[in-house]
Amino acid sequence: MAAGYSVLHERSPILHTPAEAGLAYEDVTFPSADGVPLEGWFIPAPGSRRVVIANHPLGFTRAGLPSHLEPWHSRWAPSGNGIEVDFIPDYKILHDAGYHVLAYDMRNFGHSGAANGGVVAARYAARDVLGSLAYVRSRADLRDAAVGLFSRCMGANATFSAMAQRPEAFADVRALVAPQPLSPRVTLERSLELLGVDAADTIEQLDELIRRQTSLSLDDHSPVEMAKAVTVPTLLYQVRDDILTRPDDVQSMYDNIPIADKELFWIEGSTRRWDGYLQFAKDPSRMLAWFDRHLPVTGR
Repeated sequence: MAAGYSVLHERSPILHTPAEAGLAYEDVTFPSADGVPLEGWFIPAPGSRRVVIANHPLGFTRAGLPSHLEPWHSRWAPSGNGIEVDFIPDYKILHDAGYHVLAYDMRNFGHSGAANGGVVAARYAARDVLGSLAYVRSRADLRDAAVGLFSRCMGANATFSAMAQRPEAFADVRALVAPQPLSPRVTLERSLELLGVDAADTIEQLDELIRRQTSLSLDDHSPVEMAKAVTVPTLLYQVRDDILTRPDDVQSMYDNIPIADKELFWIEGSTRRWDGYLQFAKDPSRMLAWFDRHLPVTGR
């Protein structure tokens, strides 16, 4: 488990493009805050003065994850997640609702650059979130656009970390929708339990092995503490009975967000984490309402 955690061994492929949904788009590239080259799509909504930046989950790309195919299926099927996640329908929904969309691959994933020896951590991916914000602000066609963030799982953790590192970069960000942020310690405890191992007896040993491999402990990745830096109106949601985590993890993050303008809702009736990623395409009403409330049609 230590060997497979936090260090990238292979990338998942980009098997879909916005063209499949009839969307015009640009292939774009821009630097992370520390110079790592990032690759993405810009999907314009002509006449709009609102833009949403999409930050993807761990192991995914801007297009999603083909976990219906090998080798990803074998890895995720035991937890019930051996199905495809395709994010193109999400971008279509956002576009049709009047939003420009920037979707990109974070470092070490998709077509973006390798960095940090392949170590995957929120503190490093935070630089990609900052780079995406700088890129949006650099475009003449987005100069007056209101900015929102759609940051899932690792993307949410990276966003929290970026807010802790560079709070001034979020001064004009209007809203954050953050599905399923995740504490590494909690998900590894659950993974041990699913293997029939006593997590209480082994998690500290696993933590030490990971620290020797990555120079970072599990708690260095924790979004629970980083949530205290969030100052942007934030909507969290989570599969309540997600087999790979515990509801108290997301509840703790929500409780730590120090602003009144926040909401949390639970997806019921499933233990499959991927259902949280597919929720927007299934029923985007609550998320779109959040963006619409905080990103006015007329811009800034």
